[in-house]
Amino acid sequence: MFCIVVATLRIVTEPHVQSEVGPLHAVLLHRPGTELKRLTPRNNDQLLFDAIPWVDRAQEEHDAFAEVLRGRGVEVLLLRDVLTDALQDSRARAAAVLSGVDELRLGSDIADTLRSHLSTVDEAALAEILIAGMTFEELPAAEGQSLVRRMHQPHDFAIEPLPNLLFTRDSSVWVGDRVAIAALAMPARRRESALTDLIYAYHPRFSHSARAYGAHSAPVEGGDVLLLAPGVVAIGVGERTTPAGAESFARSVFADDLAHTVLAVPIEQARASMHLDTVCTMVDRDAVVMYPAIQHSLRAYTLRPAGDELKVSGPTPFLTAAAEAMEIDHLRVIDTGLDPVTAEREQWEDGNNTLALAPGVVVAYERNAETNARLEEAGIEVLRISGSELGSGRGGPRCMSCPITRAPLPAIT
Repeated sequence: MFCIVVATLRIVTEPHVQSEVGPLHAVLLHRPGTELKRLTPRNNDQLLFDAIPWVDRAQEEHDAFAEVLRGRGVEVLLLRDVLTDALQDSRARAAAVLSGVDELRLGSDIADTLRSHLSTVDEAALAEILIAGMTFEELPAAEGQSLVRRMHQPHDFAIEPLPNLLFTRDSSVWVGDRVAIAALAMPARRRESALTDLIYAYHPRFSHSARAYGAHSAPVEGGDVLLLAPGVVAIGVGERTTPAGAESFARSVFADDLAHTVLAVPIEQARASMHLDTVCTMVDRDAVVMYPAIQHSLRAYTLRPAGDELKVSGPTPFLTAAAEAMEIDHLRVIDTGLDPVTAEREQWEDGNNTLALAPGVVVAYERNAETNARLEEAGIEVLRISGSELGSGRGGPRCMSCPITRAPLPAIT
């Protein structure tokens, strides 16, 4: 008599992320909407976009991106949907209204009227206002005189739109089974943290998840946080993440036993390299794609816990420090072999900003043809997506995705 044992693969569904390349099971995206239609030549710089996107095309590109992920078995959660669900909790509604209405800027009369209005709309409408913003001409009617109304143009914003919400990686990042709420540096993005915070606090799927970092801490943005290996975190320090933020983040993950080593990596304080993931992302468990111009100049300070204190050493070459922390012989760099002009162009177009779906499988913008070709020559499977409109805010596939659940990786042997 034969006994047949059928083994089933356990799919991890609880939020948990230990690496950049573990098989991706669940991810948070934001499909762009009305907030992008608020962009004009008058305000796009302030709202951190380099061009005015064609919104319908951006939505088509984003839908195609989501379908690529679903086609590889990834559960795609859309931020607008989970925000709407979270707003069914009265505490979430109160927190959302509080974050959306700036009484110091609007004055007490308009603020009171707006708070009353927002308390009456349904969850979907409230989510739309919080994301897309509201102009003065869209404010509910109110009796009496208001200097604030009189001195603003109809198309000025009473509630600022959040076009950068598209880049869900920046506002939160999972480290192990805990979520870090980013302290976003730029004024145009700070309210994103409040929305992300209430999603993780009040949506049933996340309400029991502990925090690894808080939005009211020193500035740290998710695009600067790379989980090189279980227990090893690299943090870019530049335009968006401060040295104090990197140190505070390190103390937090050490205290929670989420990491044993944090590498603080200084990067140029420039628009082209606003985050570490604009110049370097992991494409395999022991390999990165990196902007060639910085390969030999990138440095890292190594932070490790020493009781209640920090031990800081370095700086040393980033690739050396990373390999030592990951306990591997060396961290491979995919040699893109690009001439300086092509390398600069493709770095600006997010050629180094890839999203790994599994070891050796990445999503990348199709327009970075040379970088993608070199990745494939190195044995990396590249799933190409269009990003002619999505990229107008300077962000690639990694920027547009917050992994919630990844399967663990076996140790490198």
